[in-house]
Amino acid sequence: MSYPDEGYRWKTLDTDLNRVTRLESATMFVSRPLVGVGVSLVVIALAALAAGIVTASGSLLVVVAAAFGAYMALNIGANDVANNMGPAVGARALPMAGAIALAALCESAGALLAGGDVVDTISRGIVARDSFADPGAFMLAMLAALVAAAIWVNLATWIGAPVSTTHAVVGGVLGAGAAAAGLGAVAWPTMAAIAASWVISPLMGGAIAAAVLALVNALVVRRPDRIAAARTWVPVLIGVMGGAFAAYLALKGLSHVMTVAPATALSLGLPAGLLAALAARPYIRARARDLPDDEASLNALFRLPLVVSAALLSFAHGANDVANAVGPLAAIVGTEASGDVAAVVTIPLWVMLIGAVGISFGLVLFGPKLIRMVGNQITKLNPMRAYCVALSAAVTVIAASWAGLPVSSTHIAIGGIFGVGFFREWEAEHRARAIDRARPPASRIAREERRRRKLVRRSHFLTIVAAWLVTVPAAALLAAAASLVLRWIA
Repeated sequence: MSYPDEGYRWKTLDTDLNRVTRLESATMFVSRPLVGVGVSLVVIALAALAAGIVTASGSLLVVVAAAFGAYMALNIGANDVANNMGPAVGARALPMAGAIALAALCESAGALLAGGDVVDTISRGIVARDSFADPGAFMLAMLAALVAAAIWVNLATWIGAPVSTTHAVVGGVLGAGAAAAGLGAVAWPTMAAIAASWVISPLMGGAIAAAVLALVNALVVRRPDRIAAARTWVPVLIGVMGGAFAAYLALKGLSHVMTVAPATALSLGLPAGLLAALAARPYIRARARDLPDDEASLNALFRLPLVVSAALLSFAHGANDVANAVGPLAAIVGTEASGDVAAVVTIPLWVMLIGAVGISFGLVLFGPKLIRMVGNQITKLNPMRAYCVALSAAVTVIAASWAGLPVSSTHIAIGGIFGVGFFREWEAEHRARAIDRARPPASRIAREERRRRKLVRRSHFLTIVAAWLVTVPAAALLAAAASLVLRWIA
């Protein structure tokens, strides 16, 4: 037996259940960031616990340094890795989940397999070692540098600005060393070279990325039969990529294990590039068979090389930049064990594990925000353009190493993205002017309208450049304040 108002009661119940479901969804959305914070705190606590168990002395300073080393590694994963995976995600060559998984694997492998056995305890000679009165003052300065760099990179990630973690650590060492030993202890010529890299890195990366994109356009995109041109030239471009990345990995990935001269790196890269070109030739011919002659087909041919290049960049980044997280920690551990400020210190395996695990968790928990910004919000990328950015990163590092110029991999990658975007703006403006000259005056596009058609978001450009300019001084000021606080506590 049914009642007249039974349907109404069911409808009311459905409405109430929908409200509860929406409330639950909203609650989960709001609490999602807290999950990342909670997991991060667990990672930091486990790093501190591991330091207390592994070290013979169980020093409180080492335990605290391990906690901040894990915190720094989490921030590197959240900020720096976006430069490697952002273009591949923005070009839709990789989904977000696939990019995170691939980056976590390659970053960890790079950190553990080629992360280095020796680290300069004062970040490549920023502050003279003999300027510290005792080992305790040195360890407090290293801890202050680590705290300041981690806090600054965290703030940069929060505002959505990819910054150089290397520069953050250098600024931290500068500020802590100056607070502990005075400004005279700072190696100002080295700091001048680092400041020069703020300009050199993005300009070189942008110019080379734009040049590669212009070359691809001339050799493939603008040809009457684009697929035929792609069958000829894409294997050559993949060979160039293979050779460049072999040299790049030799220079960046092995820099903490052995000294590799640019000439040696190139001698390793040439045969690798030849093998990559020969291997790519049958693959590209098979992929290009029966493809229509359009831009989507060309992008499909660049998709796999782009994924491989992103993986190689992540491996090299893990091998090179893990020292940003664990270098000061390793210096503290070595000084605590020896009782003296040594010139070099071997990084224990457990310290490397803190860096590798922290970077991976930082990427998984907080990386998507910066990956989306780098890949989607600066300029529109497709596999061809993203490939130009990746190749530019490798070529720029090699060229800068050959010339003896200090560069930042973060600045190079972001500069490459801006270079591709600004080149596309220039090319679009050039074509628009040519079309307008062929039109009658009444049907031409107004100059003001053409100027409004921007392909690079200026707001992100200004935010990122401002963050780059203030990274070293901000980290230095934070480190000086942290050094004073730590000395007061101690």
